[in-house]
Amino acid sequence: MRNLCARVLRKLASIVDPTPHARPIDVSDDYVRWLCYANAGILHRGNLFSFDYAIRNLPSEAPLVEIGSFCGLSTNLLTYYKERHGVRNRLITCDKWEFEGAHHGSMVGDSSISHSEYQTFVRETYIRNIRMFSRYDLPYAIEMLSDDFFEAWRKSEEVLDVIGQPIKFGGPISFFYIDGNHAYEYVKRDFENCHEFLERGGFILFDDSADGSGWEVCQVVAEVKRSREYDVVISNPNYLFKKR
Repeated sequence: MRNLCARVLRKLASIVDPTPHARPIDVSDDYVRWLCYANAGILHRGNLFSFDYAIRNLPSEAPLVEIGSFCGLSTNLLTYYKERHGVRNRLITCDKWEFEGAHHGSMVGDSSISHSEYQTFVRETYIRNIRMFSRYDLPYAIEMLSDDFFEAWRKSEEVLDVIGQPIKFGGPISFFYIDGNHAYEYVKRDFENCHEFLERGGFILFDDSADGSGWEVCQVVAEVKRSREYDVVISNPNYLFKKR
């Protein structure tokens, strides 16, 4: 939980005081503002421009995948941009709702709330939020760690999501939003798995990847930039890449 709190504080700092040399483009509208009032989550508003750009320029009808979804704020925003642009690609989210620093049976700080209760509350909040704000285009919410998700995708398994929707895994992906565990080894593995399934012309957005953010995500982003397999579409301030 300590790591989660640190992450929230860093995200808030980046929103309040964005990098002075490149102020992010914010395309928030009335719906985005009302959604952010009601839907818990910390989202850098610069990501909205990247969501909008990627969804307007998807190379095919292959699915979109979000790694890490918390209470569903970014999930509902992705659905919103899909609706705005008439995109019908399936949106699939992947989250086990197991937070860094949480231990079975331990309490949240000095409170009487256990981490397991907190985990259950966040999961139920996510379900309630998507049922409200994405009710006409429900995403497929898969309760898995990302490594397990990709292994199941690799095997073309058939699974049920958290609200009982069946889905058959497998095939190419047109867009990935990587917002899971921010430690280097996890981000690196998430990227390698995404690269395996991302089609040419598809997009990857790395959350908390702004230059100087201090997250280990930036190390992976630097490697992607050197790889010559991806083009930087924008850093707003987080990096959106397009696969060559």
